[in-house]
Amino acid sequence: MADEEGRVFLRGISAETYGLSEFRRRQRTAPRVRRAGTVTDDATVGHSGDSDEGLSRTWWMLGPGDEPFLTQTLQVHFVELKPGGSNHGHGHQNEATFYILEGSGYEIHDGKRYDWSKDDFVIVHTDSVHRHYNASKTERALALVIKAKATWMALGLIQQGRSKPFEDGASFEPARDWSQLWTPGATDKKKVVKKNDTKWETTRDGRVRVISSPQRSDVRTTSVDVYEQELVPGARSAKHWHMADEVAYVLAGSGESEQWDVEAEIGERYQARIAIRPSRWHFSAGDLVYVPQNTVHRYSSDGSGPLRLLVAQNRLFKLLGYDSIVYLEDAREFEREVMARSSAPSR
Repeated sequence: MADEEGRVFLRGISAETYGLSEFRRRQRTAPRVRRAGTVTDDATVGHSGDSDEGLSRTWWMLGPGDEPFLTQTLQVHFVELKPGGSNHGHGHQNEATFYILEGSGYEIHDGKRYDWSKDDFVIVHTDSVHRHYNASKTERALALVIKAKATWMALGLIQQGRSKPFEDGASFEPARDWSQLWTPGATDKKKVVKKNDTKWETTRDGRVRVISSPQRSDVRTTSVDVYEQELVPGARSAKHWHMADEVAYVLAGSGESEQWDVEAEIGERYQARIAIRPSRWHFSAGDLVYVPQNTVHRYSSDGSGPLRLLVAQNRLFKLLGYDSIVYLEDAREFEREVMARSSAPSR
């Protein structure tokens, strides 16, 4: 689905015969690392939030409009606010999440102010009229935006645009509060997650801090689950398997993503066949790593320094019944911690 000027919001899926094997094959042959500086869409076809005065800029790194096409469960783009600048007030039905990479500033969402700074996680809630402001007069602000917009589009929730007077008011009743349709209690949840609101934990996947998840019921996210992962030089995450595809933005360091493709064996039962050999994808700071749906994978840090990843998935997969993670190998840090606990003297 595209607007009249050609921007792709949602990509259709079709096949000449009943079967999508060739479609899947083409997707899986595409490169799975988008290099730092990649611009797949510079918003020249029009992004409703960009400032008319050039004080804000938006560009895409991953989304349904890309060639070659990878995913439409997650879209990734950047928003830059020039010193002292802001973008244009606008609204859309889909939720959007912002990880602040540089600077400090604030949001105005439905008339309410929310302040943020570097390493904060900011949520633009569904059906919000919002505008972003850079509080500094000398430094830019930069945010990485991760959203599941195509999910809303597929469900027909497509009303969006710049803030402006309502047209044809004589044909409609007086305005009502749109938020009556939201889940009760939604407005009581956090819109900005500070780094101090999270904690680092040693899990089966290694050292992570969870920012957004179904378990974090105090955070106003419904569509995107996000965590930060840190790997010391030479360390690697768990080798694990889940149905959701994911993106990992490389905040710092460099390393490798090993990915084992999984195919379906459809006989008397629906079973999985995991590739014996993985594909290997090297990445560095500023790159975006993509892991396709239904793929066994793990991340590893090379010896150059600590590796920091911001990892995101579309929560819809969990709501569809795919909420398990299969650990084929635990992270080494977790194994060492388990061994240390088991060998500790009892009291």
